[in-house]
Amino acid sequence: MNGAESLIRTAIAAGVDVCFANPGTTEMPLVAALDAVPGMRAVLGLFEGVCTGAADGYARMAERPALTLTHLGPGFANGIANLHNARRARSPVVNIIGDQATWHLAADAPLTSDIASLARPVSGWVRKSASAEAVALDTAQAIAAAGRAPGQVATLIIPSDCQWNPATAPATPITPAAPPAIGDAALRQAAEFLRRFGPRAALFLGGQALRTRALGAAGRVAAKTGCRLVCETFPARVERGGTMPALEKLPYFPEQAIETLAKFDVVVIAGAPAPVAFFGYPNVPSTLLPVDALAATLATPLEDAAGALEALAEALGAPRDTASAPAARPARPTGALNAATIGAAIAATMPANCIVMDEAATTGLPFFGASAGAPAHTYLALTGGAIGQGLPCATGAAIACPDRKVIGFQADGSGMYTLQALWTQARERLDITTLICNNRRYRILQVELARAGVTEPGANARALTSLANPEIDWSRMAAGMGVAAVRVDTAEALTVQLERALGERGPNLIEMLI
Repeated sequence: MNGAESLIRTAIAAGVDVCFANPGTTEMPLVAALDAVPGMRAVLGLFEGVCTGAADGYARMAERPALTLTHLGPGFANGIANLHNARRARSPVVNIIGDQATWHLAADAPLTSDIASLARPVSGWVRKSASAEAVALDTAQAIAAAGRAPGQVATLIIPSDCQWNPATAPATPITPAAPPAIGDAALRQAAEFLRRFGPRAALFLGGQALRTRALGAAGRVAAKTGCRLVCETFPARVERGGTMPALEKLPYFPEQAIETLAKFDVVVIAGAPAPVAFFGYPNVPSTLLPVDALAATLATPLEDAAGALEALAEALGAPRDTASAPAARPARPTGALNAATIGAAIAATMPANCIVMDEAATTGLPFFGASAGAPAHTYLALTGGAIGQGLPCATGAAIACPDRKVIGFQADGSGMYTLQALWTQARERLDITTLICNNRRYRILQVELARAGVTEPGANARALTSLANPEIDWSRMAAGMGVAAVRVDTAEALTVQLERALGERGPNLIEMLI
């Protein structure tokens, strides 16, 4: 057994059995080990950002880490943007990065770089193995670090000689640390505020507070006190539809978010940081909570949010049976394709138990409200703002949940960052229907220009926000990567094609001309 084989054996013993890989020369012992040791599924991504984004989507749905395997510092750097998103989603991800042989580092070969410095901004845990014998324990500790609730990115750098040199044995799996329980003072304050303010209170939810168990408790609290349930703008994962309690999503633009929260005299936060504006704007505060409102944190993102909400429900004497009556599902839309009709079409046709990965940007805004009446489903969002997450995240989610239909709701501009994910979807025969919002522009940037007072953009500004001339043909690109694709330009055609694609297995793409 060598160091590489000890790594794979240790990972499999710890329940980590998927590796999203784009390897190079310094990772060849690990590539060989994936053949030598049965039990690890190797998934090739044609760009490292696909690998890291897929590991994020997999972790969100499987609730355990996958490995990524990338080549030295430059290869890892290609995946950093989606690791930024994974960090914001608090997803458990374990990065394995090959490095130059220990005795070759001093030569400063062309691909040599300071990998640890690249890894630290997106990782909660970073280590470099010192020997082949150390690799197994390093791997076990990396997996335990990634799995520490609610999850984080762990990065292990392994010189190539530490991969090929002999090792003795794999390491015993390490049980990750459980999230700490909340303190009594936090529980008492939250309960007091909700009793006093009732309908004038908001329970602001994020992170683990948006999973099934926690939402059930939050629904009990809302039923008892009349408080409103508001979730963070870009949740990593939220269970929705069916009989789940109604959630209002905090708007993206800060003025709208401030207006939403200004309705409340108190905001109790569970599982999320306090909401802040995505960017700084002139004369707009960074903090979105009303200055004259009371605020209390029931559970931080690192604490046991589900347990905290259940304790809160008990402290308030909340009823146990508060299943919500399903909201009305929208009718099948007709007419032109726009944000409203697209959102309604998806909500009207999406099957029960599906997963929706939403990186549709401006076109996707009406969907969250429209889908409240859809069957029970899981909603994933762009967590860190680094675009190009949608297609890879959907890919990883489909590998984690092969029996569930995945819908990738994708803006065209951000989709171009990681369109190689379509090839992986075709190769792995993943059950994903991708909806491309082809408006041939970076619409969000045009909105931001208008918000900045630029009402008549000049030639350079128009050029930097337009995706026309030449226009991008997504259906042809998808077909070239092995994914069946069609184009639609009306709501009626979209509904027909959605019903067809969602009724079939395997990857499909629908290009929506807006």
